[in-house]
Amino acid sequence: MSDKPLKIDHGFRDELGLVLEGDGVNYCYQCGACVGDCPSARFSEDFNPRQIMQAVLYGMQEEVVGPDSKVWQCSNCFTCFDRCPQDVKPIEVIIALKNLMGQRGIVPAGVDRLVEGLMKTGRSAKVTTVTHRRREELGLPPLPEIDLEPMLKLLATADMEDVGEGEDE
Repeated sequence: MSDKPLKIDHGFRDELGLVLEGDGVNYCYQCGACVGDCPSARFSEDFNPRQIMQAVLYGMQEEVVGPDSKVWQCSNCFTCFDRCPQDVKPIEVIIALKNLMGQRGIVPAGVDRLVEGLMKTGRSAKVTTVTHRRREELGLPPLPEIDLEPMLKLLATADMEDVGEGEDE
């Protein structure tokens, strides 16, 4: 967080509450349980879900959905979801922030390629001949084919085709 004077914006917190279908974020009492086992916080000094939640509580929009936001460092592991004693679900807040940034065209380089790959294959990770060979060596069944139609319909209704066309490209 910066040394700038703090300007509290409850309107942003309320806006986020609508996206999250509730005001659960208001129940965060900054205990830090979300940070304790967070793999992203362990490997990055810049990422701290507690600080993100604090910024949301104060309505510090620029901190959490501005170009310097740290939310993209979240690995979406859901550990904070499991650990939160108040059932605030920090991961859902972070995902909502990522979605707001995507709508505003503020996405890191590479997200466009991830979205493109997801829309073409239905998988978030690239599957290569090495993947297939390694699965066979381990005695695992072949990966199933993915029906892309339901996902593409969902993405079309969510207007996700434009994600990745942000200013960071």
